[in-house]
Amino acid sequence: MLDLLRERAAADDPIRVALVGAGSMGLGIAWQIGRTPGMRLVSVTDLDVSAARAAAEAYGSEAIEVTATTALPEPQDAPVLLSDDPFFLLERPELRLDVVVESTNTIGFAGRVSEAAIDAGAHVVLMNAEVDLALGPWLIERAREHGVIVTSDAGDQHGVLARMIEEIRLWGFDIAMAGNIKGYLDRHATAAALAHEAAIRHLNPIQCCAYTDGTKLCIEMALVANGFGLVPWVTGMEGPRAADVRDVFDKFDFARYDSVGVVDYLLGAEPGGGVFVVGRCDDPLQARYLSYYKLGEGPFYLFYRPYHLCHLETTRAIGRAALYGQAVLQPWHGRVADVYAFAKRDLAVGETVEHGIGGDRFYGMIERCEVADANGLVPIALLEPEGVRKAVVSRALRMDVPLTYDDIILPDSYLNARFAAHVAPTIQAAGAAMAVGAPT
Repeated sequence: MLDLLRERAAADDPIRVALVGAGSMGLGIAWQIGRTPGMRLVSVTDLDVSAARAAAEAYGSEAIEVTATTALPEPQDAPVLLSDDPFFLLERPELRLDVVVESTNTIGFAGRVSEAAIDAGAHVVLMNAEVDLALGPWLIERAREHGVIVTSDAGDQHGVLARMIEEIRLWGFDIAMAGNIKGYLDRHATAAALAHEAAIRHLNPIQCCAYTDGTKLCIEMALVANGFGLVPWVTGMEGPRAADVRDVFDKFDFARYDSVGVVDYLLGAEPGGGVFVVGRCDDPLQARYLSYYKLGEGPFYLFYRPYHLCHLETTRAIGRAALYGQAVLQPWHGRVADVYAFAKRDLAVGETVEHGIGGDRFYGMIERCEVADANGLVPIALLEPEGVRKAVVSRALRMDVPLTYDDIILPDSYLNARFAAHVAPTIQAAGAAMAVGAPT
């Protein structure tokens, strides 16, 4: 890949990238694109144009702010284009965009951006696990019709696990477990209580809360499940506490899973920030080699990566899509698992859901779709507000009880319209009916 990118640079034919979202991750992605040969950052969009300008500075280029009525400069000599609206840029074929990186913390807006990028003939890299899970299957179907790729990012945990699984399966192993390492977990965390910690880490408090309450962890592992046909063994996964990733064999009874591959996590284990895969190999000849390689006596073997580097690895996903027409991770196995809403506290009728993921009313737990759909459970992504469109609690709910469609009126939003059109028929076949009301 590096050689191909250098050839593109030498030919003055770089991969042309538009970045949507210049927050903590977007800023780093812009920097990385500027240090990767054969890539050019064409535009940065953010509601805060000063954040977009900071990303352009990190990339290392001059920048100009543009609007839908601005005459754009010639592409070859243009500075980075800054805007608070990505849609008019995606409609300008003269920009010759190859890849759009979606890096906001939205779902509905991110879905609309991704849809517009696909329609414009650009590949889409999702540094946005939430829209990836909620609308990924539909976006991929639409992308296939337009001859482009929609892919998960390469550097977040699910993207790193996908790359590990690909290699381990290439070696001839069956996947017994794909695992994450979680440092701290508080299902009932609130953004207000995490404001100080979020500021230290340069994160949005809502985003920080989604990490702390385990929702983001579950979303990442649901993406892995849907990519490789793995399942959560129990609702929310088991997540035993461990000191080190190599304690995995003491914490899980892999024999009980039989031939079922699972997703799960270790809590508090070292290396922090790492991910792991447990593969199974029953072949006696291979076992002899693996023992010699100091991987144990089998039949289960641990492979782990002590880090995931998010924005540093985004350029790999960009290159894989643009150079090879390949995705890092997609829901190749369909809708195996999703992440469902559970009440963080007792909820009263009429309460408005200001934030779904990372809010103070719900946390998300991974579950098999066939189980959740049969019980009418609501994917937490559907609670995300879009402007004034917000979900409203329609029936009182006790703390830690799962949310059903009978308990909530969902907003009449782009997200729910797309979800209803492409996913709801399956859910309704299982006996649950989505209640979508007027915006509040």
